[in-house]
Amino acid sequence: MKKRILAGFMILNFGFWNTMVIAQDTSPEEKTPVASKAQTVGTASILEEVTVKAPKVDATAPFLPDVQGTKINAGKKTSVIELEELPEISNNNFRQALVKTTGLLLSEESTPLFSVGYRGLAPHRAQFMQVMKDGVPIHADMFGYPEAYYVPPLQTVEKIEFIRGGAGLMYGPQPGGALNFVTYKPALDTKLRVQSENVFGSNNYFSTYESLTGTLGPVGYLGYFHERQGDGFRYGNSDFEVISGGVKTVINQTGDSRLTMNYDEYHEEHGEPGGLTRAQFDGDPDVNTLKYDRFRLERYYGSIKYEKEFSEKTQFDFLVYGGHYRRYSKRQRGGGFGTVPSGAAANSNSIEEQDFYNLGFEPRLRHNYELFGNEHTLTLGTHTFMSHSPREDQRGATASSDSGALRKNVIRDSWYLSVFLENLFRFGKLSVTPGVRLEHLWQRIDERLNVDKTTVPLVDKREFDFEPLFGLGIAYEIAKGIEAYTNISQSYRPKVFSEVVPTGTNQVVNGDLKDGRGIQYDFGLRGKPLPFLTWDVDYFLMFFSNQIGSAGNTVTNAGKSRHQGMEFFTEVDLVGAYDYFKKTHYVDTIGSLSPFVALTVLNAEFTAGPFEGRQPQYAPKSNLRVGTTYRWRDRVKVSLLSTFMGDHFADDANTANYKVPSYKVWDLTADVNLLKNVYGTFDLGIFGGINNLFDEKYFARVRSDGIDPANRRNIYGGVKVKWG
Repeated sequence: MKKRILAGFMILNFGFWNTMVIAQDTSPEEKTPVASKAQTVGTASILEEVTVKAPKVDATAPFLPDVQGTKINAGKKTSVIELEELPEISNNNFRQALVKTTGLLLSEESTPLFSVGYRGLAPHRAQFMQVMKDGVPIHADMFGYPEAYYVPPLQTVEKIEFIRGGAGLMYGPQPGGALNFVTYKPALDTKLRVQSENVFGSNNYFSTYESLTGTLGPVGYLGYFHERQGDGFRYGNSDFEVISGGVKTVINQTGDSRLTMNYDEYHEEHGEPGGLTRAQFDGDPDVNTLKYDRFRLERYYGSIKYEKEFSEKTQFDFLVYGGHYRRYSKRQRGGGFGTVPSGAAANSNSIEEQDFYNLGFEPRLRHNYELFGNEHTLTLGTHTFMSHSPREDQRGATASSDSGALRKNVIRDSWYLSVFLENLFRFGKLSVTPGVRLEHLWQRIDERLNVDKTTVPLVDKREFDFEPLFGLGIAYEIAKGIEAYTNISQSYRPKVFSEVVPTGTNQVVNGDLKDGRGIQYDFGLRGKPLPFLTWDVDYFLMFFSNQIGSAGNTVTNAGKSRHQGMEFFTEVDLVGAYDYFKKTHYVDTIGSLSPFVALTVLNAEFTAGPFEGRQPQYAPKSNLRVGTTYRWRDRVKVSLLSTFMGDHFADDANTANYKVPSYKVWDLTADVNLLKNVYGTFDLGIFGGINNLFDEKYFARVRSDGIDPANRRNIYGGVKVKWG
C-alpha cells in the first residue's frame, strides 16, 4: 500500500531560508527526511513542497508486534489481515476477508449476520469469541447474550487483528480468541477528502459508501454513510437491507495525548426464507419454506478513548463505551425441519424483542523498565461492563403479525469486572510473558411472566462467578526474522441468560450447573526472514470441559471435548523472490505475484458426556484456503481465492440431517485504479468479481428449521472515486 505523505515548515536563520521537509505517515512514530526542489530568489533558496509516495512497510506483518500501545502480544499466536492487500471486498464477504486466517471456520449464510467458529467451537454469532471494533466489544451482551449480530462495514475497516488462546487474557476470557476490527483514522495529509463507492450485482444487489475525512489544525475527522440491499437468491423472503453511518473525531492525532470520539448507528433487516431438507436442497436450493419470518437489528453506540504517552516508557489509555442494542424477530409457528408451517399453529407467530443498554470502561497502563541489563514491559488494567436487558415474547394473531399478546417478560442484568496483568520479561533472544486475569461476573434474571410455565415457578435468580485465569507465553528468536513460540492459556465460558433461567416450557436448570472451562496450548514456529516470504506453523491442543447442553427438559453440563491439530500458513512473492536473488527490479515494472496456503487440520472429539466419541459441531478434519494475488504498483490488484472444506456436522449429536458435505468455492476479484492522483487530488477506479466462480452447489450451515443453502455464482461490479 502506498500513501501520499507531505508536511513542511520554513525556518528563518540569519537572513536566509532553510527548509526542512518531513515525510509523515499515519503512524506518528515514523518520520523520514526527504529531498525537495529548489528555486533561487535573489540570494535566498526556497524549497518547494513536494509529494512523496512510499510503501507502508510493517516489519512484523502478518503478525502483531510484541508490544502494541498498552497491549502485549509476545508469545501469542497472532494474525493481522490488511484488507488493502486484497481487491475491494463487497457485501462484507468474510470468506474473502478471512481467507488467510487459519483456525477460523465461517458458517456462511445469505443474510448480513456473522457466524464464525474457532478450532471446532460452535460458530453461531461468534459466541465463543471476543469480537471487537477498535477494542470495543460488539456482542449484544459480553456474557449473558454473547452474540455478534453487528459487524462494521468492511469499507470502514483498515485491518483485522486476531489473537488466539483465551483471548490472550488481555481482551476477555473467551476460549475462541479475540477478533478486532480496526477502523480507519482520519486522514492527516489533507483538510478534506471525499470518497464514493457504488456497486451493482446479481439479485438486484446495490451498495453505496460515502465518506469524508481530513484534519483541520489539531482536529481530525472522518464521517461515513453506507447502505446495501438486495433481493437474495431465494424465490421469496430473502431480501436484506443495511443502513449505517458514523463519525470519528480525533484531537491531536499525532501528539503524545490523543482523544478519539466515535459514534455509529446501524440498522438492518432481512427475511428468513427457511431451511430445507436434503431432498429439497438437491432438487432446488432456491426454494423457500417460510414466507413471513423477519429479523431486525438496531444499534446505537459511542465510545471515547483517551491515550497519553507520558514518555517512551509509559503509556496510559482510558476507554469508555456504551449504547443501545435492539434485536427483533418474528417467526411463523407450526413449522419443522425443512417443512412449510401447517395446522392451527401456522395461523400465528412468535415475536421476540430484546433490548440491551450497555456501559463499559477500561483503563490500561503500560510501563517499560530496566532490570538485570534488559528492558521489560508491564501492562495492567481493569474492564468494567454493565448491561440492562429486558426481553418480551409475544404471540401474534396471524402468521405475519408485528405484535401480539404478551406471553413472556423477563428482566436481565449483568455486571462484570475483570482485573488483568501481564509482564514481558526479556532475556536476550528469549522472552517470557506470564499473565493473570481475575474475572468477576454477577447476573440477575427476574422472570415476571411466562404463561408456558405450568409446573415450575417463575424465577428471580442471582448468580455470581469468580474465575482466576492464568497464561504463559514464551518466544525465542532462533535467527533474524524466525521465532519459536509457545503459549498456554486458561479460558472460561460463563453461563448465558438462557442457561441460568431457561424460558422454554417446563425447562429446569441442574442445581450444580458449572461454567465451561478451557485450556489451550500452542507450539509454533513462524518467520519473515526475507521480505518476500512469510510462514507460521503451529500445533495446538485444547481441552474444553463442563460444556452446557440439554438433557430432556434439564439444562446441565453435557460433557468434555478435546481439540487438537495443526495450522499452517505461508505466503511468498514469487517476483520479489526473483528480484531478491537476481538483484533485479521486476516488481517495479511487472508487479508481484503472491500465492498463499492457509491450512487447518483438526481432530476434535467429545471425550465424556452424552456425546462421547462424537465430533463437535462445525469441526471438519480439514479446512484449506489457497489462492494468489497479483499486484502492480498501486494500480492493479487481482485475486483468485479458494476454500476447500471437509465434511462435518452442524450439531453435536452428529444427526444425519445435520451433516454438511465437503465443498470447494472459488472467488475471482479485481480492482483497477484507472486514474491516480490526477492534479494531485483525484482518483478513479473500478472493481468487481465473480463469487463462487465455478457455481458450486453447497451449504455451510444447518439450523433447527433445516439446511441454509449458500449462494450460487453471482457477479458484482462497482466504481469508486476519491477527491482530495
